Amino acid sequence: MLRIDHVVFAVRDLDEAAARLWREHGLAAVPGGRHPAWGTGNAVVPLGEDYVELLAAVDEERARGSDLGRAILERARDGDRPFAVCLRTDDLDRVARRLGLVTVEGMRTRPDGTEIRWRSAGLDRTVEDPSLPFFIEWEVPPDLHPGRAQARHRARPRGIAWAVVGGDEGALREWLGGASLPLRAVPGPPGLAAVGIATEEGQIVLR
Repeated sequence: MLRIDHVVFAVRDLDEAAARLWREHGLAAVPGGRHPAWGTGNAVVPLGEDYVELLAAVDEERARGSDLGRAILERARDGDRPFAVCLRTDDLDRVARRLGLVTVEGMRTRPDGTEIRWRSAGLDRTVEDPSLPFFIEWEVPPDLHPGRAQARHRARPRGIAWAVVGGDEGALREWLGGASLPLRAVPGPPGLAAVGIATEEGQIVLR
């Protein structure tokens, strides 16, 4: 089964991006952690079953030495921008076999010292073509999923309602293997174009 796990925004400064989400939409971000191999760090906007990830190059020298770090630096060069979609699966190996992808182990350490571990596939393809989502399988108990983190939102979010990427709809459908998701492609620059977040008060659209 596939579902939207999170959407990624490339930002220049984590604190400034978090402050803007709070000011404009009443969404609170919590510190995530660092990805030393990529030179990146993140903050998380928990939404329950899913989340928004703010991703920044926090070690520019290290980031320039990694494909993902360079992609984030380039995407956020002229300001914070939506970047990509990540899909959650409970059978990453099957997805990887279907698409000919390599699975990769990942981890980060939360500020409280808790290690968060996962396996992913397709991130290298997403870096090349951000219209194609990458895939993740979490190796943590459900309560440690980033979407479950405690956050004092002013809004009352219920989760990601939909996402739109710039790209080719046919290529996206083939990539998804027939899975039915609230995700579609429209003509435009490759990558995440917009995401709708359902709240008790209505929808918040982030672009």
